[in-house]
Amino acid sequence: MKLSDNIKYVKGIGESRAGLFAKLGIFSVDDLLFYLPRSIEDRSETKPIAELMDGETVCVKAFLASGIKTYRSRNRVAVTQATVSDGQNLMKVTWFNSPYIANTLKAGGEFTFFGKAIYRGQFFEMINPVTETESGTKKTGKILPIYPTTKGLGQTNIRNAVETVFSSLSQMPEDILPTSLTKEHGLVPLFSALKSLHMPKSAEEFEKARMRLAFEELFVLQAGICFLRNERKNYSATPIKNVKCIADFAKNLPFELTNAQKRVINEIAADLTKTVPMNRLVQGDVGSGKTIVAASAMYAAAMAGFQSLMMAPTEILANQHFKNLEKLFAPLGFETILITGNMTAAQRREALGKAESGAAKIIVGTHALISEDVKYKNPALVITDEQHRFGVRQRTLLTEKGFGAHTLVMTATPIPRTLSLILYGDLDISVIDELPPGRKPIETYSVKEASRKKVFDFVLQKIKEGRQAYIICPLIEESEALVAKSAVEYGEKLKKSVFKNCSVAVLHGRLKATERKQIMEDFSAGKIDILVSTTVIEVGVDVANASVMVIENAERFGLSQLHQLRGRIGRGSHSSYCIMFAEGGKIAEERMKIMCESCDGFKISEKDLELRGPGEFFGIRQHGLPELKVANLSTDMQLLSQAKTAVEKLLDADPELSSPENRLIKEKIHSDFLNVSENGVLN
Repeated sequence: MKLSDNIKYVKGIGESRAGLFAKLGIFSVDDLLFYLPRSIEDRSETKPIAELMDGETVCVKAFLASGIKTYRSRNRVAVTQATVSDGQNLMKVTWFNSPYIANTLKAGGEFTFFGKAIYRGQFFEMINPVTETESGTKKTGKILPIYPTTKGLGQTNIRNAVETVFSSLSQMPEDILPTSLTKEHGLVPLFSALKSLHMPKSAEEFEKARMRLAFEELFVLQAGICFLRNERKNYSATPIKNVKCIADFAKNLPFELTNAQKRVINEIAADLTKTVPMNRLVQGDVGSGKTIVAASAMYAAAMAGFQSLMMAPTEILANQHFKNLEKLFAPLGFETILITGNMTAAQRREALGKAESGAAKIIVGTHALISEDVKYKNPALVITDEQHRFGVRQRTLLTEKGFGAHTLVMTATPIPRTLSLILYGDLDISVIDELPPGRKPIETYSVKEASRKKVFDFVLQKIKEGRQAYIICPLIEESEALVAKSAVEYGEKLKKSVFKNCSVAVLHGRLKATERKQIMEDFSAGKIDILVSTTVIEVGVDVANASVMVIENAERFGLSQLHQLRGRIGRGSHSSYCIMFAEGGKIAEERMKIMCESCDGFKISEKDLELRGPGEFFGIRQHGLPELKVANLSTDMQLLSQAKTAVEKLLDADPELSSPENRLIKEKIHSDFLNVSENGVLN
């Protein structure tokens, strides 16, 4: 069997089951080999009943000590029960909706039961344990890998397929790490690591294999970032010598810049005067004033006769930036234009003409800015807002539009300080760690369903006072699989019931761009009292009169996302309130408590990382970085340090990765970091 063989040819899979594997992203034998288990379950050792601990998951060998009892509960669930003994002590076993288990138990002899032991009354009990007869070795007696699954495709299906592949594979996957590197760091060969992950003989062997693949992931991550940083050295930028004019720009603003804003503007100004292209990240919490910092740099570029480009991730945010910058620059004699994918042909022709001729000095848009047909006269500064929404290569493409222009990226998504250099390793970092004076803290509350009437009465009261409100839902349409409020159906329900005397609109990403734009304009103008929305409003939306936010199913959002959503209010002079409806256990309660106690995005992001883990927190692909399937940025920091040292050593010896033994590393970097489709979207 070859790595490129279709998964349907693996024994026991076939055409129909191959469709289920496809749902997991498994199409070939190679895909299956790299479909790694998320954890292991140790079923290799058994315990006497007398040594069991309440709540532990364990194997117990025992025989029937009583007859098998089968019956239906009051809610018509089939129940099978028995009492078993290990010769010294008794344990109860119970199955729900598994009538077939009675036939297994009737066979007699000794059984192995694997499950969670719960102490109830005088006995331990296992609910729905995995059960195997004395002669069985498939389900117990060893360490088993645990894979992410899909409906119709269970653990056994995946394990059997993996075992079949390993027993019949005629070629091994290529190891991208040079042999010298794996020997130096004591890493097991790739194929051995894969086999140990899928079929571990011990927990130690599994961890050693995991570390091997984690090292490779972190090595590629660091190598890619270093490669991008080195690429930057090949460009030269036009220096903007007169940055002192920024002081005049600041004097004419209707407000005083914070000390943090002034510090970051000075850092940017110093970069702009150099021939080496600036590549700087401005990281600031919600409402810290990043846009005016960017506008200061745009002013310096415009005064020198150059263009500035600003790319936003959504049309809503691009439109908002356009309006704000136009208001700022029109009195100064500089034209601002907008370029998006939803313009009419006439609008697009006009905008592209002004971009190419240089008539427009301030150019705002979505990723339409990097379309092939968009040309600019002399861009000296390119800015991406909410950088985490774009791929690394998208940012590079925008920079290339400016032939090595200075690059500024901004984010209001706080990243834990300890990890900023990992995600933005190719950037210099500035932090705006101060909010403008006068911004009132947002009062935040976590409530249960029983408080709904009280909450809605409060919303109605604020609307009577002339304020506006957001109601945020996690879904667009109702899903049978998820019990969560849907923006569309919930919005319609609210319109007809509790808020029937208010103006209510529903906003989500599936609406046409023109509809979204109109709704936001109406909301900004005060024509809409309540905006029922998905997280499409998460970033950048600024309506000063909106002072109340109700978040449904808040437990379904990450803390950093909740913080971003909350940042849409508290932008005016009125007191603002964020009320989160949340259910769930202790972790959900702890997360809501953090939100209620803190408005510091950096503290919240640290806690978010701790509670949810890096995979969920980062959404690595959104940062344009290769997905980490094995490495854990929270616990593998020492491994990351080793990988970084190894990368630096390798690139010192072979900066272009041109030697034959480094060929696969270079190919992997290009595949993971520089893979872009025709429209500029990261593949």
